[in-house]
Amino acid sequence: MKFSVGEKVSLQVPLPYLRTSDSISMLRPPDLVSLDEIGVIIGIRTDDLVEVQFRRGNFLIPTERLQILDK
Repeated sequence: MKFSVGEKVSLQVPLPYLRTSDSISMLRPPDLVSLDEIGVIIGIRTDDLVEVQFRRGNFLIPTERLQILDK
């Protein structure tokens, strides 16, 4: 699936941890983002990793764990 900046997404499945998108990444607990929370893609790092802005921070999320919400 192809993602682009500005798309709204949500998590499909829970993650074991969240990795921040700071210059020095930190691992954070997975309960900072719930499955029903809507995030916005603010950057594309690689083909399988995107930067998503959620209410509690910006995180690097694998694309296979995300679903695009209907426009």
